[in-house]
Amino acid sequence: MSDDKRAVTVAGIDCGTNSIRLKIARVDADGMHDIVPRTLRVIRLGQDVDKTHRFADEALERAYAAAREFAGILAEHPVDGLRFVATSATRDAANREEFEDGIEQILGVRPEVIPGTEEADLSFLGATSVVPRHDLAAPYLVVDLGGGSTELVLGGDGVHAPDTRVEAAYSMNIGSVRMTERHLHTDPPTQAEIDAAVADIDAHIDEAFRTVPAGRTRTIIGVSGTVTTMTALALGLKEYDHRAVDGVRLSYADAYAVDDRFLRMTRAERREYKTIHPGRIDVVGGGALVWNRVLAKVSAAAEADHGEAIDTFVSSEHGLLDGIVLDYGRRLLAR
Repeated sequence: MSDDKRAVTVAGIDCGTNSIRLKIARVDADGMHDIVPRTLRVIRLGQDVDKTHRFADEALERAYAAAREFAGILAEHPVDGLRFVATSATRDAANREEFEDGIEQILGVRPEVIPGTEEADLSFLGATSVVPRHDLAAPYLVVDLGGGSTELVLGGDGVHAPDTRVEAAYSMNIGSVRMTERHLHTDPPTQAEIDAAVADIDAHIDEAFRTVPAGRTRTIIGVSGTVTTMTALALGLKEYDHRAVDGVRLSYADAYAVDDRFLRMTRAERREYKTIHPGRIDVVGGGALVWNRVLAKVSAAAEADHGEAIDTFVSSEHGLLDGIVLDYGRRLLAR
């Protein structure tokens, strides 16, 4: 068999601050072909980590339960390799070795706690591998808004540098869980709490812009549960449908309106919306606030840089998890 027909079957697990995801796919010279597209469980691994710098016992148990479930799926779909990637919360937890030992006992592979820079690169790879780039203007800014961290990743312009190549990236320690636990204590949050969160978020974004020239952005691609959930709500979906939100272009005006409305709702009011995963009910407002500020700041930077504000973004179901699987498969094929 020629090299360009070779294929490997790989699994990737993305364990973040709020959720854990499994994907199994066949990777060959043509790209990635799903076998198990995505299995998601909300485990809130980062519960109180911002305050205690340790994993709570109940959070570890939720993670182990999900890992046991994933082990059952993997038993039904043999793979050539499995890569387990852990991100923001695990980077910050003093007892992360306990977590790593527990996962290794269940899945036979030790979690890799990757730095924010690698997380950014993989998110960009995953997002740009499936987005129809011929319809979008480069450079692309991929925004991966997680529970504990948010990555800003700017690619090339397609002229001086390939539009699939990362030119600059920065990982900010802000996300839906962190902002909620740090600032949004009241139900619904008070204006003073919102203002404090905005000041915190803006300071992180301003710091990120010292590394990432966000003004060069022509297209914003938003990935993660916060972005896709708020997009689904803006579209008026009664239940979440990944096919309806993946790749859709949404106006800032629609995003701002729905983000602000759900930020100011009580948790009981949010529970009435089946579009929101139950595990996101309490933190989706914090995530929406981060998203709003990123959109506003990038648009202002773009207007200052080239005289044209950005008023739309692209929602994507593809990000870090896809990047983990595609990158790992390519590395196995290159051996």
